Amino acid sequence: MADKINNFQELINKAKVVLVANRQQLYTVPSKGLYPHQVLWDGCFVAIGLSHIELDQAKSEIGRLLSAQWQNGMIPHIVFTEGPHYWWDRRIWRSWVSPLAPKKIATSGVSQPPMLAEAIVAIGKQLSDLDKIAWYKSVFLQMVAYHQWLVRERDPKGEGLVVQLHPWEIALDTTPPCIAQVREEALPLWIRFLEVTNLEKIGDHFRVDTKYVQSKGQRSSNIESLALYNLLRKIRSSKYDSSKILSRPAFAVQDITYNSIFIRANSLLLEVAKDINEALPRELLDFSAKAATSIDKFWDQQDCQYYSREFVSGKLIKEPSIGALLPLYSGAISASRAEQLVKTLSDRDSFNLNYPVPSVPANSQWFNSTRYWQGPTWINTNWLIISGLRRYGFDDQADTLTKSTLKLVQKSGFYEYFDPISGQPSGVNNFSWTAALVIDLAST
Repeated sequence: MADKINNFQELINKAKVVLVANRQQLYTVPSKGLYPHQVLWDGCFVAIGLSHIELDQAKSEIGRLLSAQWQNGMIPHIVFTEGPHYWWDRRIWRSWVSPLAPKKIATSGVSQPPMLAEAIVAIGKQLSDLDKIAWYKSVFLQMVAYHQWLVRERDPKGEGLVVQLHPWEIALDTTPPCIAQVREEALPLWIRFLEVTNLEKIGDHFRVDTKYVQSKGQRSSNIESLALYNLLRKIRSSKYDSSKILSRPAFAVQDITYNSIFIRANSLLLEVAKDINEALPRELLDFSAKAATSIDKFWDQQDCQYYSREFVSGKLIKEPSIGALLPLYSGAISASRAEQLVKTLSDRDSFNLNYPVPSVPANSQWFNSTRYWQGPTWINTNWLIISGLRRYGFDDQADTLTKSTLKLVQKSGFYEYFDPISGQPSGVNNFSWTAALVIDLAST
């Protein structure tokens, strides 16, 4: 470990500067300008990185996320920065339409991949035994409530799989499974009209995100953005009530990445409970037992690949993405399936490009090396895959991917995502989770 730190010490120092620059006292924003609010899984990744260098700040990141927890247990995916400058951001979501939303802080109305347990355990690993127990006890009840919300409200069929109601909740917003499902189920006539007539180009004048990147082609299309906003309006009109939304869902997907993360999160929550001699509610234990086998429902025997599922019909959404590899992170698949995923990861025609791992395989019709979640390499998904590889004993492959990931950032900077063919940066610069996860990868 010492050798690795020494080799990348300059990179670590630069990463620290990025995190300090994006800090807003108690929390760190993903990147100043385009992303001025605390975001759930961004905040968790930031805490994982900070656990190596600033434990108090790492705890503070988690503390603010927990302070925004809803009465039903949900932890929202955005906790808005206060002040008059961001009134419009808060108004778009209007969390106050739900009686379950916190009264003193504005948030979004959906959640995000449940990385909270991973971040809390990462902090715990850096503490003394007594301090770790105190830390775990301070967050345990809210962790349990969060997981209970997911089981209670997002697994209505009792399958051991949770459903997501918006691509923003999945967080891999525009990956092919999400956009294919949006186009099939949730694209209203007025958006289709704009697309057919090319009037959607008017949206170029109103886009904020494209002002922060080198090319608008690096972001989602206007049609995709309009469709995601339209979905938000629909679930907001239901006051973010999961049961009401699921009675007639415009979008309901059991995402393979999200479920893989939740399976891992439940196993970590059980570890925390054992460390502080607490019992988990029976519903969480039962869910975990089901989930260990339910993940097989994502497997397609013919393609030898994992796909996300359409919730209502249970049909697989046969659009390949990086989600196909994320069951490695869950720790719930068999050793033989894990070996198959490692072979997929090493395939030069799909995921093993010059700067892996692309968010969409190169042999997909969707692949675009610079467009948001439709091809670029992201540091956080690399981190998840590296973690999964180590869990299954593929240490050589994990070491190789770790080194290539660190060298990619060393070459191109702390950007949001990267071209997997050229290694050129895309998205916004000085991105917090890129910096935080560089610190973690170089330190472990």
